[in-house]
This record gives sequence, structure tokens and C-alpha cells, in this order.
Amino acid sequence: MARFTTLSRLSVRQRLTAAVALLTSLALLAVGSTLYGLESRRIDRGIETSLTQEIGEFRALQSEPDPQTRKPFTSADRLLTVFLERNLPDDNEALYGFRASGGPSYQGEGDRRLLGSAPFRSLVARLETKGGTGTVTVGGSEYRVAVQPVIQGGSTSAFVVAHNVSASRADLRELMITYALLAALSVIIIAGLASWIAGRLLSPVRRLRDTARGISDGDLGGRLQVTGHDDLSDLQQTFNDMLDRLESAFVTQRQLLDDAGHELRTPLTILRGHLEVLDASDPDDVEATRTLLLDETDRMSRLVDDLLMLAKARRPDFVRVQPTDVEALTHGVLDRARALADRTWLLDGVARGTAPMDGQRITQALLQLADNAARHTQPGDEIGIGSRHHEGRLELWVRDSGPGVAAELRTQIFERFARGDHDDEGFGLGLSIVRAIAEAHGGDVVLDDTDTGAAFRLRLPTGDIA
Repeated sequence: MARFTTLSRLSVRQRLTAAVALLTSLALLAVGSTLYGLESRRIDRGIETSLTQEIGEFRALQSEPDPQTRKPFTSADRLLTVFLERNLPDDNEALYGFRASGGPSYQGEGDRRLLGSAPFRSLVARLETKGGTGTVTVGGSEYRVAVQPVIQGGSTSAFVVAHNVSASRADLRELMITYALLAALSVIIIAGLASWIAGRLLSPVRRLRDTARGISDGDLGGRLQVTGHDDLSDLQQTFNDMLDRLESAFVTQRQLLDDAGHELRTPLTILRGHLEVLDASDPDDVEATRTLLLDETDRMSRLVDDLLMLAKARRPDFVRVQPTDVEALTHGVLDRARALADRTWLLDGVARGTAPMDGQRITQALLQLADNAARHTQPGDEIGIGSRHHEGRLELWVRDSGPGVAAELRTQIFERFARGDHDDEGFGLGLSIVRAIAEAHGGDVVLDDTDTGAAFRLRLPTGDIA
């Protein structure tokens, strides 16, 4: 548990560096171990091959005549002498002749420590009658020994080949020491490079952290500089998009609260003022005040409902998109609008087919536009409703023959609490709700330039809504 606690305290850069260093070390260790094992077996095979070759050459000489008499060898000692004179041992190898009489002779650099070793002589004595190979350790060095008995003319001698295995492996040990030093240096260099690369790769994450800290302090204007075209750049762009949405939401919320506080202050002042001057003993005054207060309460309820509608407009479930019959929706809006006021209601056009939309929200937006048109026209005036497919989008509109929108109001007509010159009713939230519904569908609402009246047009995409 303590180990995991210590690791969790390390930075991501340190953990990545440690992981790369550990994996590199394990890989180099595996390679070194494999190399050592393969090379050790190669050396052992070479030693066995050398011993077999020397014994084979000695046996071949036994079948040849004595070079002096040109007759078969009559003495084992003579056979050993001739062989030792003719052959030179390999590296780390010595050839010995143990004669029937006298001390042993050798070819090459005889190992006096080996010759004086009791285990070596004991091994030779055990194998000089039957032959074979064995291993003996003398003075910390390992020797591989092959013994070939020589029985010639009633005398028994022995031909012995001794190979210093430890000396043959000395080069391998030096190689492995060099490999270990180079491997350690490689791990250090790779760890340093990994730390540098991890720092470069994680720099966007650090900038993200610093930006997030700035946000916690109330700064929503900071953005990450997007570089590259990889996963981290996608993360940076996603983070920037999130900041855009947060900043927009905070600004909208602040503006909504400011506007709501401003708009609610008037009816609350009216309520307080009438309650302060109310004559409770006068029934007529009480009834008049009651009627007025109920009317103001209804207006505040409408304001709260509209504000809640705008607040919900930024939720992902604000609209429920599904294939909707545009023709049926257009006729349904016109039928509902006829009950709003005594106007000349016209069907300008109908789009055929279906489109992805929330039929109830679009109907709500169009009826809001129709209500605005009714409030800005007189009885008998013309109001048209229609829909069409145009330039790859679905358009639905409401037009009227009223006084239109003043030029100075055209740029702010869709803002919250914005009212026209002749708009004495409502709170100026209707067109804001219409715009919110259009934007929730991925579209927009525009005010067309017309010679007379006003024409508001919803423009919606005909593809799937993300």
C-alpha cells in the first residue's frame, strides 16, 4: 500500500519516465540474459567439440605406424610422445600424457596448479582404464577433462585433454560487463529523453491545468492555443469549446438575472405601493386593489414562465427531434392562429415531406410570431403563414401587414426584454424564445426586409440534429 501511495504522489511525467526506464531495463536484461545463455552454450559446445577432436586425432594416430620404424607402435609412451610432438593445443587447452613409468608430460602451457591437484589426478585415475569425460574445479576455475586410455605392449598409459572452461568464459564475462555498463548508460539516456518527450507531450495538459485554475478564480476569457493534429490537440479544442459554452452560459445567466431583477422590480413596487395605501375598511378599495394585484401576479407568473423557458433552452433535452410532417404542421399552426385575433389569415405556401424537428416547439415559436403579428395589426389586416424548402434548408415564416419594425430596433429585436415602439404588452421575451427554439434545432430566425409590415422566418436544417 505504501508503494502505491508513493507512486500516486509522483507527477504523470515522473511516472511515465519511470515506466519507460523500467520497461527498457527489463528489455535490456532479457536481451542480456538471452545473449549470455546462448553464448555460454556455444562455448560449451565448442569445448566438447575440441575435446572430441583431440581424442579422435589421438585414436587416428594409434592406427598409423611409428614414423621412425615404419612399424606399429610398440610402446604407449612412444605413442604419447609422438602425438604430443605433432599437436598443439587450442586456446585455454592443455594436452597431457600420463605414462606408465615416470611423471606426466604435456604440450602447451601446462597448468601446474592443475597437475598438482588431487581432484584432477583422482579423475584421471578413475577414467584411465575406461576413458570418458568429467569436470573438476581447481582453485576456483572449472576444467573439462577428457581421458583416452592407451594400452600398448602390456603397458597402460592415458592421453588427457584438459580445457579451462572458466578461462574460455572470461571473454564472455568481460563482454557482459561491457554490455551491462552500456545498458545502464542507455537506460539513463532513454529515461532522460523520455522525460523530455513526456514534458513536451504533457505541456498542453499543464496549460489546460493552468487555464482551469484561472477559471476557478473567475477568469472565463482564457483559452488554450491549439497546436498539432493529434489527440491532445483534440482535447485542447474540446476544452476551448467547453469554455465557450461556459462563458456564454455565465454571461447569459448574469444577464438573465439582471434583466429579471429589473423587470420584477416594477410589479413588486406596484404591489407594495397599493398594499401600503390600501384602506382595509373600504370594500370597494379592497376589491379594486385585489383585482390589480391579481393582474400583476399573473404578469409576474408569465415572466417567470418565460424565463424558465429561456433557461431550459440550453438543456440538451429542450427539443425532442423526430421526423415531422411539415405540411400538417403548417396547416396546424394556421388553424390555431385563427383563434388569436380577427385577422385575415392566409396560407402562403406549404412544404411537402418530413423534416427532423420538435413539432411542438416549432409550433410554439410560430404561434408566438403569429401572436406578435396580431398585436401589431388591426382587425381585418392580413397575416400570412407558410413553409418551403429553400437552399437545402426548411423555412417557416409569419408575415403581417402592420407598421413593421423600426430600423433602429432591427438589430436588437431578438434580445431579451427588447420591445417595439408600439409594444405595451408583454416583457419582450417572445422573440427571444423563438430564437432559442430555432437555435436548439441548429437553425436561426431572421427578420426579412419588406416594404410593408414585418416577416419573421425560421430557417432549419433538414439533416439530423446532433
